Amino acid sequence: MAVKMSQRETIKISLQSINANRLRTFLTALIIAIGITALVGILTSIDAIQTSLTESFSALGSNSFTIRNRGLNIRIGGQGTQPKDYPNITYQDAVAFTERFDFPALVSVNVRVSGGATVKFESKKTNPNISVQGSDINFLETGGYKLGLGRNFTERELDLGSNVVIIGAKIQESLFTENEDPINKIITIGGTRFTVIGVLESKGASSGLGGDNTTIIPLVKGRALITGGIPSYVITVMNTVPNMTEATIGEATALFRKIRNLSATEESNFEITKSDAIAQVLLSNLTYVTLGAVVIGLITLIGASIGLMNIMLVSVTERTREIGLRKAIGATPHLIRQQFLTEAIVICMMGGVAGILLGLIIGNGVALLLGASFLIPWMWMVMGIAVCILVGVISGYYPASKASSLDPVEALRYE
Repeated sequence: MAVKMSQRETIKISLQSINANRLRTFLTALIIAIGITALVGILTSIDAIQTSLTESFSALGSNSFTIRNRGLNIRIGGQGTQPKDYPNITYQDAVAFTERFDFPALVSVNVRVSGGATVKFESKKTNPNISVQGSDINFLETGGYKLGLGRNFTERELDLGSNVVIIGAKIQESLFTENEDPINKIITIGGTRFTVIGVLESKGASSGLGGDNTTIIPLVKGRALITGGIPSYVITVMNTVPNMTEATIGEATALFRKIRNLSATEESNFEITKSDAIAQVLLSNLTYVTLGAVVIGLITLIGASIGLMNIMLVSVTERTREIGLRKAIGATPHLIRQQFLTEAIVICMMGGVAGILLGLIIGNGVALLLGASFLIPWMWMVMGIAVCILVGVISGYYPASKASSLDPVEALRYE
């Protein structure tokens, strides 16, 4: 029972010492807080990026894929291989596929007309970073777009290549600044006048796909506006039967090989890419970013633990007479060691809790900017607490051992 009371008294003395040295405690806890903030903040931000990517590509679904003349060119940090360039997919190829593909799926064809166009309305104009896509009637659905205002193209407009356009939400904000209704307004893209018939719903900052800076015009009109070479068309197929995506890909591959006149021994000269392929590549590369964040956070914590150890050693030196007095009245080396370890761990926990809260604020600030939902990274929070306890034990063990090994007589003589 006496031992239990001594342990309780030891913890009480530790807390009193922390309270008596508030400035030192604050500065020490601040060092720990910075390390934990870096660790939790970066990791929470990465979780926000992952959530944002997943939400951005989920609109397209995992049941759609594209047929292109080249693969994705996503190379991060020198990783990956250069995609192959195959012969362009011609308009005739795309139309033949659309007419002959009889699998239960939705098919659309689109072509990139421009990636740096300027859109004008009266005296206002956008930056020259507007994407212009020529497409058919199914492109909105297969591309994961939704209309906020207006309507889709009609079959007649598509057949005639009419000068009508569907614009992105950001273009509406830039050109129609006085809450005007953009429908049926005349805008100029490049040097061509178009009538606005629809406005896309905003995909927000999280999309990363340029959807809000897109203009969509009829495919025939897009073909007429393309200059500088033969374009390559993109075919998008959205499966309408659940769990049949692989079978649909197989049917599409076989048909397009026939359209391309490839023999059984020849390699396919086109690429089939699932809609979530970009997200998967980016998410896999975030693993390296996560590892780098952990290393940065741990390096910061190593520096913090060295600072804490130094402060604890100074504390032992300053309190040598106190240690001698406690030993003289019966405190064992174990209780002395426990006292200083408790101080180190409590200081680390104070800094850790502050660091976790700051990390959550920073991480969710990034989530807010990306349009992702609020995140509570329980795993990183638990890991942060565990790291704090570990740092406290490592930083406090040597000073505590030094304090517990002091000779009480020599300690009482210390000035």
